[in-house]
Amino acid sequence: MFTGIVTAIGTIREARKTGDLRAVIACPFDPATIAIGASIACSGVCLTVVDKGGVAGDAWFAVDISAESVARTVPGRWEEGTRLNLEPALRLGDELGGHIVTGHVDGVGEVLGLCPEGDSRRIGFAIGAELAPYLAPKGSITVDGVSLTVNEVADQPDGTCHFAVNIIPHTAEVTTLGALAAGDKVNLEIDVLARYLQRMQSLRG
Repeated sequence: MFTGIVTAIGTIREARKTGDLRAVIACPFDPATIAIGASIACSGVCLTVVDKGGVAGDAWFAVDISAESVARTVPGRWEEGTRLNLEPALRLGDELGGHIVTGHVDGVGEVLGLCPEGDSRRIGFAIGAELAPYLAPKGSITVDGVSLTVNEVADQPDGTCHFAVNIIPHTAEVTTLGALAAGDKVNLEIDVLARYLQRMQSLRG
């Protein structure tokens, strides 16, 4: 379980096929605080640590990424040199600063455009019809592992949906979202509460 509050940016140092895809991710964590078998959200994907090393501030950890995870996430996301938003799993007593995030990607969205809004930046995304029913203004969504508030939702005639979020300067600086450009793809996880409400509504229907 996660909150969507990114604590560091990591970089894929090595990616190779074993049975699954093995990725070695460089990060500024202290390896003493990383446990083998622990979960770390990597740009919104919950992955299990299978190896680790390095020193505090210059550490690395390895994860195995299944074919299912590769297929459901942004194409090319698991290549060497890719920067990832990192968040260790929530611990009992930690502050729930974002919203409840499972680390299971529901789909991929595309950046439609960006524009300044005060000191912040508004980013518009397009998503498919399968995710459109789960979005609502002032609801929550996870974009590449970052908990964000949906500011605007515009349903399209073909059943797809456009939505917008605002990125404050701090979020742009400490996550990969500050480097997004039109046409980029992102991992999306819908609010778990919206998922259950949609399921209840479908059963009533």
